[in-house]
Amino acid sequence: MDRRIRRRKPAGGQANKQNKTNKAKAVNREIVVAAYRDEARVAVLEEGVLQEIFISHESRRSIVGDIYKGKVQNVLPGMEAAFIDIGHNRNALLYVGDIFVERPKQREKQEIDKLLKPGQEVLVQVTKDPMGSKGARLTTYISIPGRYLVLLPQVNTVGISHKLDEDERNRLKTILDEVRPPDAGLIVRTAAKDAEAGELKKSLNYLTRMWHQVKRTADKKRAPATLYQEPELALKVIRDLMDNSYSRVLVDSNRVHRRIRHYLREVAPVLGDRVDKYDGEKPIFEALNINEQIRDALRREVPLPSGGYIVIDNTEALTAIDVNTGRYVGKKSLEETVLRTNIEAVTEIVRQLRLRDIGGIIIIDFIDMNEAKNRRSVLKALNQELEKDRTKTYVVELTKLGLLEMTRKNVSEGLLEAFGENCPVCHGRGVIFREP
Repeated sequence: MDRRIRRRKPAGGQANKQNKTNKAKAVNREIVVAAYRDEARVAVLEEGVLQEIFISHESRRSIVGDIYKGKVQNVLPGMEAAFIDIGHNRNALLYVGDIFVERPKQREKQEIDKLLKPGQEVLVQVTKDPMGSKGARLTTYISIPGRYLVLLPQVNTVGISHKLDEDERNRLKTILDEVRPPDAGLIVRTAAKDAEAGELKKSLNYLTRMWHQVKRTADKKRAPATLYQEPELALKVIRDLMDNSYSRVLVDSNRVHRRIRHYLREVAPVLGDRVDKYDGEKPIFEALNINEQIRDALRREVPLPSGGYIVIDNTEALTAIDVNTGRYVGKKSLEETVLRTNIEAVTEIVRQLRLRDIGGIIIIDFIDMNEAKNRRSVLKALNQELEKDRTKTYVVELTKLGLLEMTRKNVSEGLLEAFGENCPVCHGRGVIFREP
């Protein structure tokens, strides 16, 4: 039986207790922005340790979140999908489950060839960048993100971030009941914590104007056409991540520094003074040891504090992660040694998933544990660490053999794709064959 564990947030008093614990264990978080001639990089640090890296190339900018007026090229009933021309080199893919249908009949199966016809124009939003030979992934469920809110113009539902405690969620719900338009839905983001009604209304008005602009542009242009583009990388990361838990934003570009300060003055004035300009002689990523940490993240083998290590192998179908005790021999018993190594590995594995932006199917081969309570401890530790990950994950129960299956949604190229390319000699096989 497939027993999937969806990560849940604690509610009520339990959430308040956790928040107090988090405050006691506050860590120093920073966002570092580096601007190059044809590339932008944004790093997220915790106590100087690289947690996430975002990269945008001028020649292959991420298009996730962009909205297009596309034209249906092919409808494939056998795949329950359609290929949509959005004006890029490759057609994008739209599955039937990602098509918005107003007031669908319950239990009625939607058929792609009844919803779409070749030549039809359709409003779509990108949910996944083109990768390898595959085109972008699309949806017709449109969302317009802001700092505090996400506008859902086609539906009439409200969602509030589960990272907020119950009291704050109730306070925000009361405000939304007053300001929410009757013909649109909203998602309240974590950054809305402590936001006043005026701030939420201002954010909502801005998002509503953007949506009206998208519709006006769609009425004027013929497909394929770009209707909305996400902001440049630095502003997008600041919008999605920056809150009171970050001590500063360090920027090496005068232009980007001005833009970030201006943006924060508009949406979160209290954070505006946390943006600093870097004027050191060394490149900012070198001075803060970020490039060295990126190089470490590109290695196959990753050391653990006690002397163990993990090995990460990427394949076409999945990513395999192997945990080893290495030179760590422990002090009490084999079971205690194995448990400590596995618990240490959990922290590093989740960090590597975020840092490398590994997606798809992931198989983790933990060291075998004889006691069921120890397997439960490792699984609990993994789910706790995954709370730090903003990306959607599913975890399947740890087996007696120490194998754990999980999936992680990826929407853009990872670190390996950003900095690497297949060897021209072995073409990525890792082996050079001699003539038979």
